[in-house]
Amino acid sequence: MDIILIIISFLFILLGLIGSFLPILPGPPLSWIGLLLLYFTKSIQLSTTLIIITGVIAIIIFIMDYIIPAIGAKKFGGSKAGIIGTFIGLIVGLIAPIPGGIIIGPFIGAFIGEMLHKNNSKMAFKAAIGSFVGFLTSTLIKFIVSIIYLGIFISKLWEYKHILFTY
Repeated sequence: MDIILIIISFLFILLGLIGSFLPILPGPPLSWIGLLLLYFTKSIQLSTTLIIITGVIAIIIFIMDYIIPAIGAKKFGGSKAGIIGTFIGLIVGLIAPIPGGIIIGPFIGAFIGEMLHKNNSKMAFKAAIGSFVGFLTSTLIKFIVSIIYLGIFISKLWEYKHILFTY
């Protein structure tokens, strides 16, 4: 049973890493579920304190994921249209077969969103930069937290490898 939990735990952590870039998946909360599943194994010891702290961090990051892009957009004079354009651009950038689509898409989406809202290319460009910077900041924070959760997973697996490989 432990091996199945470990495999499912690892899959959740990988989904969390992917979710760091895809707005559809909540990255750190999925990675945290992976740690929680690891907590329920009999072979690997994780402290309750670690699970609580990482859970609180995942919740905070989940909430901040909605706040940070808005702060970036507002700082540069952006609007809700720019933020929506950023997310639409991300999805199009992921699907489009162009190099760097995941980076170019959100910026172009933010610019188009701001142009539809303001119809002033100079203002729209500035606001698009703000939306894009907010998006990148949020994505980077989610990715770092998910990588840390992966590191915890790997370190615990390494620590208890002698138990795991006796099955």
